[in-house]
Amino acid sequence: MNTNLNGKVAFINGGSRGIGAATARRLARDGATVVIGYAASASAAEALAAEITTAGGTAVAVRADASDATALTDAINNAAARFGRLDILVNSAGVLLMGPLDQFSLEDFDKTVAVNVRAVFVAAKAAAAHMTEGGRIINIGSTNAQRMPFAGGAAYAMSKSALSGLVKGLARDLGGRNITVNNVAPGPIDTDMNPAHSDFATSLHGLMALPRHGRADEVAAMVAYLAGPEAAFVTGADLLIDGGFAA
Repeated sequence: MNTNLNGKVAFINGGSRGIGAATARRLARDGATVVIGYAASASAAEALAAEITTAGGTAVAVRADASDATALTDAINNAAARFGRLDILVNSAGVLLMGPLDQFSLEDFDKTVAVNVRAVFVAAKAAAAHMTEGGRIINIGSTNAQRMPFAGGAAYAMSKSALSGLVKGLARDLGGRNITVNNVAPGPIDTDMNPAHSDFATSLHGLMALPRHGRADEVAAMVAYLAGPEAAFVTGADLLIDGGFAA
């Protein structure tokens, strides 16, 4: 067992399912106290916290609606107060809303920006206020920031592209405090949002160098690397983990 995160506290926004849940398990396994933020999946978040605790880790579930700036800020502030520190923020909450331009509503566009971009800024601002030297901010982006090979994904691709500029700027803002800011950019990952077994999945595999969906724990491993001491010189980066989707 890797224990390089012993004594660290991690807040995972969108941590109840998929990549967020896999990240919670991995960071807890590496020794971190994990705060699992969720918007609606209370039962899943509580079950995950119980699973981690049973396995010998420390985890709690807290409501943190990514679309509500005040609620998200309060959740992060309360977590830092509860545990006396905050070392790692993982922004995993996201929405995938798709449709052609003439059918894509302004409401869906605004929701995409609110959750996929605005919430990342809000959470980073709140978390950075509590971080000391060596803090880590890690966002879950997407390979679609670099390649969108089918119609209907314009707003989603735009939202994930925005994170590339955001981390470069935040890396400069926080570098003097030795806080790193990075994106992990997955390709197709086997989750509820994008299951590995479907006609759509098969079409995606034809675009990849490695023709399969990735696993959430593979993404979590990259997050864990960025959260750990070996990644102290990595900041402002977009790290693809996409099976060659963008190659």
